[in-house]
Amino acid sequence: MGKDTIADIITSIRNADMNRKGTVRIPSTNMTENFVKILLREGFIENVKKRRENDNYLLVLTLRYRRNRKGSYKTFLNLKRISRPGLQIFSNSQRIPKILGGMGIVILSTSRGIMTDREARLERIGGEVLCSIW
Repeated sequence: MGKDTIADIITSIRNADMNRKGTVRIPSTNMTENFVKILLREGFIENVKKRRENDNYLLVLTLRYRRNRKGSYKTFLNLKRISRPGLQIFSNSQRIPKILGGMGIVILSTSRGIMTDREARLERIGGEVLCSIW
């Protein structure tokens, strides 16, 4: 794991989804727990468990898959990191991007914590645009 924890989470989930893995293990921090709570609440993952292994806490995510057994396999999650440590992108409440006309979500880091684009628009606050998911 590198210094960009959000990018590490996104990469782990994307790789597990492409390889049809059922679970992903990521290190537990306050930021990762809040990020995963949003994914769970929005229905992009099925379950989250917090485990302790070798004096470290890990989050075990159970991924959600399309139940279509026929035909080719298509990935369920499309995750894209927008803001990164070398180029942070901030947005006010009126200019928060909409993904697929509002069908996807944008996750923001605001002064009131990590939240989705819909919540930030309702509270009329902006922040750093972390990633988009559709």
